[in-house]
Amino acid sequence: MSKKISVSVAATVALIAMAVTFSLTMAFAMNRFNGTVTSVKDKERMYNKLAEIDRYVRANAYYDINDDTLNDTIGSGYMLGISDKYARYYSARAYAERQGLASGRLMGIGVSVVRDPSSGYARILRVYENSPADEMGLQAGGFITVIGETSTRTMADAAAMSSALVGEEGTSVTLGYLTPDRQETTVELRRANYTVTTVTARLLESGCGYLRVDAFNESTGTELRTAVDGLLQRGAACFVFDLRDNTGESLNAALVAADRCVPAGLLAQSRSRDGTATDLRVSDEQEITVPMVCLVNGGTAGGAELFANALRKMGGALLVGTNTAGRGVVLSEPQSFSDGSAVVITTGILLDGEGAAWDGTGLAPDIEAALSADEQSLYYDFTVDDDPQIQRAVNAALGAAGIATAPPEEDAPPQDGQDEPAGPDTGTPDAGDGAEPAA
Repeated sequence: MSKKISVSVAATVALIAMAVTFSLTMAFAMNRFNGTVTSVKDKERMYNKLAEIDRYVRANAYYDINDDTLNDTIGSGYMLGISDKYARYYSARAYAERQGLASGRLMGIGVSVVRDPSSGYARILRVYENSPADEMGLQAGGFITVIGETSTRTMADAAAMSSALVGEEGTSVTLGYLTPDRQETTVELRRANYTVTTVTARLLESGCGYLRVDAFNESTGTELRTAVDGLLQRGAACFVFDLRDNTGESLNAALVAADRCVPAGLLAQSRSRDGTATDLRVSDEQEITVPMVCLVNGGTAGGAELFANALRKMGGALLVGTNTAGRGVVLSEPQSFSDGSAVVITTGILLDGEGAAWDGTGLAPDIEAALSADEQSLYYDFTVDDDPQIQRAVNAALGAAGIATAPPEEDAPPQDGQDEPAGPDTGTPDAGDGAEPAA
């Protein structure tokens, strides 16, 4: 009798388990179905809207429609409508250019430019050594007024100016060039391979090591390590890292560079949409033991903010300047599509080693050092020796090192003639427009 009861109980339990499993499976399936139906309805509504607009316009428009331009604009508009302010759409041409520059197939002439606010021309911020522009004698502080037959005044922004300078290796481009002392000439340059450096190093007579970090890319970590080690060997008592207008496109490069400067510990994390935090890099024990200062402004973003934050949190560095941009996110690698276009979207929020985020708020400086209106108008003309923000940063670094500083007019003594070979010294890029990648 007891055996029969046991079999009955077991059968009942099995039936209950099957019923529960079936119910859960049906509930999951219904939820998924409902979600799919909602998604399908939303997509149908989106496609219907586009179709309605397209039918009306094509039936009544006076002007011709360029379908390639229309599709690129729709793609760009989609990225603008997804509440991701960092999302970006690349047309097939723009993405091909990006890939060509990365692979070395496309090249420029060896300059970094911004739009000059007063003239509207492309102002040269930097000329890379052994580049076509360097060999032709173009100088930082000069202007490119015409590219081919197009005035740079008519170009949308610095990105468009840089793009116009890019082409296949060996091809030529004719430029209208205005020298720093306003002598106008026409030059023809042949695009060729050259080395783009991102770190400019200099030991000031005060004993402070000054490093201008223009960008973070694959070579930045090695460049910065070489420059730091060289300055330390020459007796640098402190460091100023100038990160103004550095948009920090490569987070990994910023992590590698920060690793050289700070003690062992977690540098940064990424937080996904579901709240999961993933460690991005743990630094080793090698560090800079002299005082450090990071000079920042509203153009300091992304990896440059990560670098500055890591140096402050882990290495005790001071931040001097103005509030940073507040772009503390992790961006995807470009996702390409069948027509050659591509998109980049946000995939996570950046956190420092303590779990704090700065996206949307930026990093507040420890020492405020904003430029006055008159100083902003001279932004392009400042050098390391007379830039008031650099002077403030150097004084802060020297003070942290216990070194007495000179009066304001003597804060930045002349160069000692022994610059590090990390790259030419060309001042700082435009805070508003931002220096474009080398072209």
